[in-house]
Amino acid sequence: MAKSAKITKVVGTTIDADIKEGKALGSIWRQTNSLKQTIKANGFDTRLGKLMQKLKAQSSLDSGQISRQTLTTYGIHCIDRRRRSEALWFVENETEIRAFIETSGFKGSSLTALQAAMRKAAKGSDEPQNEQPKAEPSNVGQSDEAPAKAERPKITHKVMVNTILAQAKLNDLDLEKIIEDLMASLSTEAKVAA
Repeated sequence: MAKSAKITKVVGTTIDADIKEGKALGSIWRQTNSLKQTIKANGFDTRLGKLMQKLKAQSSLDSGQISRQTLTTYGIHCIDRRRRSEALWFVENETEIRAFIETSGFKGSSLTALQAAMRKAAKGSDEPQNEQPKAEPSNVGQSDEAPAKAERPKITHKVMVNTILAQAKLNDLDLEKIIEDLMASLSTEAKVAA
């Protein structure tokens, strides 16, 4: 007698639970404003970061990038990519972040501000304590003299005529009318000068 495969029914797989979690997160992500609330154990950023961590681990790409189709399937495609990235960063560095918040008394309102504060604190501790006096701004290449006006090259009679002819042709203007207008302008200027 051939061996028969034993089929077991799985009710409520973890993938289904993750999809349900993702869709719930997608529907509430714009309503979260308080950093204190979002980084609690069941807070938005904590939940989102844990889901992102699972999806990153399941990713078939070496970089761990999560496909657009997966994001859509899990219902978190509508959450801003920066917010997803911040939530993943939070979950991956949770112990250091919580310690930083405790020691520094951070009162910011977003993960972006928290990241900036942590970078600033890390940068400040890495730099040597020897502070040098601030130097005066450099004025190299600057002078108090007013710049000389650049002289325009003189336009010759021939260049002017060629320019008028080219513009008349380019704009389909009647050359005789232009000549009449020029003569009228000259006679007007002569009358005013006299």
